[in-house]
Amino acid sequence: MLRGNDLDQPIDVLIIGAGPGGLTAGYLLTKKTKLSIVLVEKDPQYVGGISRTEQFDGYSFDIGGHRFFSKSAEVVALWHELLPDDFIERPRTSRILYGNKYYRYPLDGIEALRNLGAFESARSVSSYLLARIKPHAEPKTFHQWVANQFGERLFSIFFKTYTEKVWGMSCDEISADWAAQRIKGLSLSTAISGALKRSLGIKSGKRIVKTLIEAFHYPRRGPGMLWEAAARKFESQGGRLLMGQAANALQYDRATQHWTVEIISEDGQTRRFTARHVICTAPLRETIKAISPTPRSAPDAAKLHYRDFLTVALILDRPATFTDNWIYVHDPSVKVGRIQNFASWSPEMVPDATTGGCLGLEYFCFDGDTLWESSNETLAELAISELEKLGLATRDQIRGSRVVRQPKAYPVYDGQYRDIVDTIRSDLAENYPNLHLVGRNGMHKYNNQDHAMMTAMLTVDNIIAGREIHDVWAVNEDAEYHESGDKPRTGASGVRHVPARAPVQ
Repeated sequence: MLRGNDLDQPIDVLIIGAGPGGLTAGYLLTKKTKLSIVLVEKDPQYVGGISRTEQFDGYSFDIGGHRFFSKSAEVVALWHELLPDDFIERPRTSRILYGNKYYRYPLDGIEALRNLGAFESARSVSSYLLARIKPHAEPKTFHQWVANQFGERLFSIFFKTYTEKVWGMSCDEISADWAAQRIKGLSLSTAISGALKRSLGIKSGKRIVKTLIEAFHYPRRGPGMLWEAAARKFESQGGRLLMGQAANALQYDRATQHWTVEIISEDGQTRRFTARHVICTAPLRETIKAISPTPRSAPDAAKLHYRDFLTVALILDRPATFTDNWIYVHDPSVKVGRIQNFASWSPEMVPDATTGGCLGLEYFCFDGDTLWESSNETLAELAISELEKLGLATRDQIRGSRVVRQPKAYPVYDGQYRDIVDTIRSDLAENYPNLHLVGRNGMHKYNNQDHAMMTAMLTVDNIIAGREIHDVWAVNEDAEYHESGDKPRTGASGVRHVPARAPVQ
């Protein structure tokens, strides 16, 4: 990976960020064109962004957990093109821990009602029936949307506590868009129906809810394995990858329609690139702040918010006591939101799955708050004590810990974010036409890994065509496409089922 000072020269495309979006764009551009491509990544060691895999004492752990499952045939094909021999199929197993009992997630309606007991089940069913009779007519918040699907009682039991841990705000402040994208098609009736079909051995029909998938693919040594392969292939095809380099300022020359991008290395050295196109996966708020002349949407962009994320990886002297990929903790008496068992993602994530294990306790916070500012030692002690409290391990079974901080892990989807993003989109399209935003943070949109890849794939098509032949912003807009269907599909044209093509100018 190049770190020299000999790259201060005009190039065709500068890519900011070596996550799924940036590496997909870089790989495809170097594969399909002779354009000069430079990709800058501020992390000095890892590629993959939040989809990277970190290493500690022979153990590997994922930052957040990444299932490889997509409705896009092209995305699936690209995964296997980049990593042809190293995907394994893994069972999807996850449960909710609530009231010292475990509940299958996605919810098994029959199990949930049985575990809750007769009285609580009656309240829950009555609440659900009331929601069906008198739903929120136009749900605007996460609370309203989920209550329509499950009723108020089950919303308060299985969605409220965990969701507010993740986002650090009331479910009444979170936009319904996020619920619609994440759990489209799932309700108490579908959960009960699915449970009955499974118990009777009845196979699902042609269309399933993506949230209900029971198996997924996963690289043998974590998602970082895929993105490390993408980085190697990008460089072998002529791309230049600069690690430990952060984009600091983006200056646009309207006369030449070129960008001058200032890059700062870890040791403080500055260099500049002049590029015809910039593909940016950096957080949208920070991107707008870095542009000059200052975009008119800058005051709006400053109102965008982000949620940050901590993983405390604990090394065990024995295998974990549960086989779930992860457990959602709906217990308000502890701060941990989710607990990963990395050996359940892949046995190769640990040196020997029969003698040791590695758990990842996930905490959601804001940069600058007490949790985020805590020392690694304090965080490790918190994780160990909470693991003991939940009965999942004892202190004497822990033989090592590692803390990873992930700033701006999740764009916040509050009631104003969509209007703000629309304003920014309009501004950029009119005044900065060759700045291409891709990925979750780049677009401030709940893009999963496959969605981020698709935004990059479409952007590459647009750059090659020299005009907007695809509406990149339509990716993940059609929730039904991304959350239903039983196999990868392409549209009738053989391209993509979504997004729709942009109008030809």
